[in-house]
Amino acid sequence: MRLSGRHVSCIRGGREVFSGLDFEADSGQALAVVGPNGSGKTSLLRLVAGLLAPAGGSIGLDGGAAELTLPEQAHYLGHRDALKPALSVAENLSFWRDFGGGIEDIGQCLAAVRLGHATHLPAAYLSAGQRRRLSIARLLAVRRPVWLLDEPTSALDAAGQDLFAGVMRDHLEDGGIILAATHTPLGIATRELRMGGAA
Repeated sequence: MRLSGRHVSCIRGGREVFSGLDFEADSGQALAVVGPNGSGKTSLLRLVAGLLAPAGGSIGLDGGAAELTLPEQAHYLGHRDALKPALSVAENLSFWRDFGGGIEDIGQCLAAVRLGHATHLPAAYLSAGQRRRLSIARLLAVRRPVWLLDEPTSALDAAGQDLFAGVMRDHLEDGGIILAATHTPLGIATRELRMGGAA
């Protein structure tokens, strides 16, 4: 399986963010998207996720499920944790599992991110790090081969970062692909895609 982009261009608000960008990542590979603020790291992830349309070029996934689009085979984990504060930890994760068509045991997913003790706690009571770990549990509850991660370790302490590094390694060992915009090391082996300077 290969995720690739060829001569990809992005325009937002009438401004060219980047152009002529090429990238690729094969099964079992992580690609760290690095560069200064404003260089287009988040925009690239949103293009791959289908949340933005490229101004030029093409993005595709070879070797995936032929009947599904690339966005249907990808998880996008953005800056914000998409959680309903009034719902419990388990209810939030159950919603995402059902919405995404997952079949995983949410109890096991929560245990994997060390939130098994907080199952019935409203999400509003979680710390920033716990909210991030609950968002990470979404990656496990609905299995998809491509993970698009935007500053995924934000709000995680050292233990949380180590935990997430293990989750990412497992995903890669299962043949998954990771494209991650980051300012800090992820704790896993990565290749680097460097974006240009801020406009």
